[in-house]
Amino acid sequence: MYRRVLTSMAIRNNCSFFSNVHHVTCPSRYFCLSDIRLLYFLSCHKRQESLLSSSSGFNNYRGLLNWCVVMLVLSNARLFLENLLKYGVLVDPIQVISLFVNDPYRWPAACLVIASNVFIMVALYTERQLSKGSFSELVGFLLHCINMAIMLTFPAAVVLLVPSVTPVGGTFVLGVYTILFLKLYSYKDVNSWCRELSSIKAKKLARSLSCPSTQQLNRGEPKVCYPGNLTIRDMYYFVFAPTLCYELNFPRSPSIRMSFLLRRLFEMWMIPVIQSSMKPLEVPNHLLWLMFFYWFFHSSMNFTAELLRFGDRQFYNDWWNSETVTYFWQNWNIPVHKWCLRHFYKPLLRRGVSKMISQSAVFFLSAFFHEYLVSVPLRMFRLWAFTGMMVQLPLAWIVGRFLRGNYGNAAVWISIIIGQPFTVLMYVHDYYVLNHGQEPN
Repeated sequence: MYRRVLTSMAIRNNCSFFSNVHHVTCPSRYFCLSDIRLLYFLSCHKRQESLLSSSSGFNNYRGLLNWCVVMLVLSNARLFLENLLKYGVLVDPIQVISLFVNDPYRWPAACLVIASNVFIMVALYTERQLSKGSFSELVGFLLHCINMAIMLTFPAAVVLLVPSVTPVGGTFVLGVYTILFLKLYSYKDVNSWCRELSSIKAKKLARSLSCPSTQQLNRGEPKVCYPGNLTIRDMYYFVFAPTLCYELNFPRSPSIRMSFLLRRLFEMWMIPVIQSSMKPLEVPNHLLWLMFFYWFFHSSMNFTAELLRFGDRQFYNDWWNSETVTYFWQNWNIPVHKWCLRHFYKPLLRRGVSKMISQSAVFFLSAFFHEYLVSVPLRMFRLWAFTGMMVQLPLAWIVGRFLRGNYGNAAVWISIIIGQPFTVLMYVHDYYVLNHGQEPN
């Protein structure tokens, strides 16, 4: 039986070899059985593409990515070791904590971050009162609005008026408060939806949102129903979770993978070391942006998700393959895109607003926060970030209308490589002129 199968395979392969290459009749009948085994080795080629050709369908470049990481580590390890041997460990955590405890007012950014807990507790208290009926919906809505309005204005006023707040510290503080603003807005909306569903006694709809079925949860994870979610533990899990959209029952991973956690921690430590060894104005700005993207959206957010066993790890999509500007903005920052879609864009559509106006409103909101996070820490208002975001609207229309495929992807990359560095350089120029009375060298 084995000989028959081998003979059949050899004759079939040899027939194909001679008929395709030499264009002659099948010569297999001229071979005796003892030579059949050799026929299998005569044909060793088949029609196929090189792996790096786009038509090959090959897409596994993990080894090349690892090579890039190894080269980056090796090229910067020497500088790191030289600095360590020459200067030693420059940051002593115990000394930093003691300085903060002895004189906390010298650390206004840290104080502002700690003060953000007040706004978290106000939001939780308001929702608890609403769940018990102590507050009407109108009173709860007004309290949430006041709380979130102060969240945006209070830290901005401190950053503008307190000279000891540095631009880096101000950017960090306003970033924290902006994230917290978006989280608490989502928290308000979801709890409001749960109350609406409970009030109309729609049991089927209520189970789908405020009390998910067992199939939607990990086995062994207890499900939470409204108002059982209004706890300090649930609130702070959401605050630290790498998402902007609130749910009563988040998907959870079964356990913490220590090897995965340590890899992400190493990346979080290594990438800032590499960035610090580069002079910002001598390195293409978009390369620094790409490094920041990997550090924040992959390393940091995966580290946090693994630590909290947060199951939804889709923090970004393949934005590098974007053929339209719209696809880029929908996929490079998934948490923000989900929030805009869930809490801003779709509510506008449900109110009868057209798609074009709703999309413009989303870009306007994004432009506001971009300018808020740049102009306030720098204490100057030039609207470069705001203008850059609003320009994306006509650019998205032009690219989507006239460019397709690789041309569209090239247009998106050109906008990243030229547009963002231009905006950054404008702020650097204006900051130096405003604070030093001269243009940067």
